[in-house]
Amino acid sequence: MFKKILIANRGEIAVRVMRACRELGIPSVAVYSEVDRASLHVRHADEAYFIGPAAATESYLNIEKILDVARRSGADAIHPGYGFLSENPRFARACGEAGVKFIGPTAEAMELLGSKTRARQAMGRAGVPFVPGSSHGLEFDEAVRVAREVGYPIMLKAAAGGGGKGMRTVRSADELRSAFDSARSEAERAFGDGEVYIEKLIENPRHIEMQVLADEHGHTLWLGERECSVQRRHQKVLEESPSPIVDAEMRRRMGEAAVKVAEIGGYTNAGTVEFLVDDKKNFYFLEVNTRLQVEHPVTEMVTGLDLVHLQIQIAAGEPLPFRQPDVQLRGHAMECRIYAEDPDNNFFPSPGTITLLLIPGGPGVRRDSGMYEGWSVPLDYDPLLAKLIGYGSDRQQTIMRLRRALHEYFVGGIKTNISLFRRILKNPNFIAGKLDTGFLDRLLQHPEDDPVRKEHPEIAAIAAGVFAALEHVPATLNGPSGGSAPAPAKNGASNWRQAGRVESLQ
Repeated sequence: MFKKILIANRGEIAVRVMRACRELGIPSVAVYSEVDRASLHVRHADEAYFIGPAAATESYLNIEKILDVARRSGADAIHPGYGFLSENPRFARACGEAGVKFIGPTAEAMELLGSKTRARQAMGRAGVPFVPGSSHGLEFDEAVRVAREVGYPIMLKAAAGGGGKGMRTVRSADELRSAFDSARSEAERAFGDGEVYIEKLIENPRHIEMQVLADEHGHTLWLGERECSVQRRHQKVLEESPSPIVDAEMRRRMGEAAVKVAEIGGYTNAGTVEFLVDDKKNFYFLEVNTRLQVEHPVTEMVTGLDLVHLQIQIAAGEPLPFRQPDVQLRGHAMECRIYAEDPDNNFFPSPGTITLLLIPGGPGVRRDSGMYEGWSVPLDYDPLLAKLIGYGSDRQQTIMRLRRALHEYFVGGIKTNISLFRRILKNPNFIAGKLDTGFLDRLLQHPEDDPVRKEHPEIAAIAAGVFAALEHVPATLNGPSGGSAPAPAKNGASNWRQAGRVESLQ
């Protein structure tokens, strides 16, 4: 096992990995930028090292600085989390050259499977079904030809992309030129790679992915699917496992296809194979995420497995301690991604100081978080603050537990998307499992159909005023120490009473 692990990331995923390290008895090392000096992941680490200014290119994306910290700290392994350098083969290769174990797949597997065009070529050779389109990057003249052959509507996609960057829907030949130029430009800015390819647009598909694990001894397993169809601008917002439409036979076929994909790529460690599913339940290979996913907790909840523990153990050379028949799915789990953004103002980012934090709990509730009361949320990085995960014996119980947890959850001083999840979890189509990747866009376009506002319009109006006032309450009710006495409220009112009003009005 490793002597010390450096986490080349920040926020809630860095805290998540540090907790796993502590459970395995391995010291953890944090890196932090100028604006992250007081971040939670710095507080949780056994050691922390400053690596530069807020700009990610000068800190979290700087390979030389991170490897220098590994050398100085004596870390013999690096966990990349997700985002930043997690899918960068140059970083994985540099770790190996520096004598530091990269906790993830090899650089060669990343280069094959992380490139969407190379992965599509490999899937074609292996007979894995994928969405019709091109299997290599295109110049514009070739894009015109391929689009005509595939038939409109089409999707332009960045070969090195993710998170909706470099993606454009094109419904006619007249739209192709401008969409092609903007997709290439955005891909170049986001990934340093302007390669763009074409896929046939499957209208209103479901987005379902399969978690895989592969050790370094030739064992590759699938751990069940995650439904990721609730998306905004191709960015996942809410995930669940199992999917409402996947039965045991479909799960087996998707799992076996995912294992084949991983084996073709010589994949090791944790990864995710993503599929699009049409209205006839046909599934098509989409891409491979060569890292741990944001939504990995829902798989952990339904399988009882700790994916980060397993990642570390695989990287240390240990074989998987179970085989495919041992993997059993029990119950149902859902995850809400809590962002610092305002859903009532076109999801505008909302940096600032968290002045009040009321944390949900109770049966079946898990919270992976990178925030605390009194912390200032920076504008420099992804706005993900925390993940709220609900677990129950079935989907209905999970929905009700998450509703309850969301009513207990309050973040003052900034805007969050907590209210959006209250809407989603009360939507009749969501409750019935009638989902596709256009579900959330349709919900946002029709706020008059919001059951929360329909049921309690007067409470919603009162709550808006109360929340605005309470956001200025000093950060003493539920601070990091958890034990300080509340400061007296103005006019002799009780802060505890104010906190209770927040909870009841939510």
